[in-house]
Amino acid sequence: MQPETVKPSKLLTAPRIITLLGCVLVALGSGTNYIYSAYAPQLGARLHVSHTQLNVIGLAGNIGGNISGPIWGRIVDIKGPRIPLIGAFTFLLIGYSGIKKIYDDGIDDAATVSALHFAVLVLCGFMTGLGGVAGLAPALNTTAKSFPDTSRATTIGLVISGFGLSAFLFLTIAQVFFPGDTSAFLLVLALGTAIPMLVGLFIVRPVPLPPPSSKTRHDTTTEGHNPILIGDAGVFIADPEEAEINAEETDSAPLLSHEYESSSYHLPETSSAIEMSPPQSPNCGWGEDKDGMPNIHGKQLWLTPDFYLILTIMGICSGTGIMYINNVGSISQALYAEGNPIYDDLEASKWQATQVSILSIGNFAGRILIGPVSDFTNNRLHLPRAYCLCIVSSLFIISQAFSVGISSVQSLWMASSLLGLAYGSLFGLCPTIFIEWFGLAHLSENWGSTFPAPLIGGNLFSLMFGRNLDAHASTDKHSMLPTRILSTLGPRQLPSEHQCFGGRECYVGSLKVTMVACVVSLGLSVWAGMRDREKVKGGKEVTELTA
Repeated sequence: MQPETVKPSKLLTAPRIITLLGCVLVALGSGTNYIYSAYAPQLGARLHVSHTQLNVIGLAGNIGGNISGPIWGRIVDIKGPRIPLIGAFTFLLIGYSGIKKIYDDGIDDAATVSALHFAVLVLCGFMTGLGGVAGLAPALNTTAKSFPDTSRATTIGLVISGFGLSAFLFLTIAQVFFPGDTSAFLLVLALGTAIPMLVGLFIVRPVPLPPPSSKTRHDTTTEGHNPILIGDAGVFIADPEEAEINAEETDSAPLLSHEYESSSYHLPETSSAIEMSPPQSPNCGWGEDKDGMPNIHGKQLWLTPDFYLILTIMGICSGTGIMYINNVGSISQALYAEGNPIYDDLEASKWQATQVSILSIGNFAGRILIGPVSDFTNNRLHLPRAYCLCIVSSLFIISQAFSVGISSVQSLWMASSLLGLAYGSLFGLCPTIFIEWFGLAHLSENWGSTFPAPLIGGNLFSLMFGRNLDAHASTDKHSMLPTRILSTLGPRQLPSEHQCFGGRECYVGSLKVTMVACVVSLGLSVWAGMRDREKVKGGKEVTELTA
């Protein structure tokens, strides 16, 4: 019993806890791309830009994060967290300061913002995306390397939950101290995102794991999943910590008992599993690392079918989430205007900020809850974590169904909370699946390679949504006329002539498309879970034949 009581004390050391808190702090400063919808309508109103243009600015942030993901990931894997954190500080500070400058300057008497200033806005949005991923990459990598598999999903979920809670944190600060002041809000974003990166430079660093005890080695050689070496199945290791333990035992086999020498991990040279396993040269990106975990990266990752399976699921779900997150401000304005003929843009901005806050809280909850759920599924139910993708896809479907049916801004919180929960769960779960399928050694590089998913899905769905809103704003003049007339009786004017105020009809067509797409994602998630389970069964059959 003594090893079991000593092991937790070795893991819960002060350096490890400080590192975890530092990673959460950095993540809190990295997730502000989700806050774009909180100031996008005000930006559009002041600069007289359309919904499509606003979506281009918002997507620039997503693209900046997506295409830089593999680069930051490789830098973290090779050089450690310091360089990305310095980059995060620089890009976030410059990006939000640039947006604030253009917002403050306005357009004077011009009809719309100039092409040059619009290009600068897109560039600044791009830089905020660069900075966000530059901060998140070292936070995730450091957490994954500082905690064992038994608690890795939970701790990664905790860090990513900080990423999801970022929007709520900054919105709360702005609402409490600078209500209705968009310029001050942008200043809070510029400073509030940059400072945590400086703090992270001093406390975000990997803490080596303690070596497993002999008691733990004895237990894990008789239970749990086995490594799979055949073809596609080689991408999955059900429990990386067990693989690490058994790899160490294999290295010291002459010192072990006869009982272990005949165990399931000692495959004879004539085993077909070994004959069929791919070559494991250092440059091929295939095989296992020194700890016995899968080690698939680089070119081989892009040749692995399972990578495209999870990439497709992520593309559909993240694209749906990005579309809603970037446009929930416009959705809330459309619903508010339909139910309130006397339009008060301060009141409308409060509803807008409320939706972003609810999204952020849901995002936070999804990222932190999916970790224990996936750990329970794997450790207690003995099912692959990939089955949790079914939960995530189902949440997206339900959120889109609620969004289609809601016709009042007072009820929009239900759709926003569900969407946030689903979106957070997606990005809280997938890094752990990547570790199981492709290994820990190149986690940041592999995770960065998922950039095509939100890039394609987010661009496709967001531009569709923006064009749909613009089409309704330009054609539905009769429904907007009473609102325009009555608004002159109130203290404020409508925020933009490009805004659609026809309620749910402004956007419901786009939501129906994403709901169908999420049904496809659910089918692919079921397939991913079944494939994963077959790999586990295949590993057990190899074990029985070679025992």
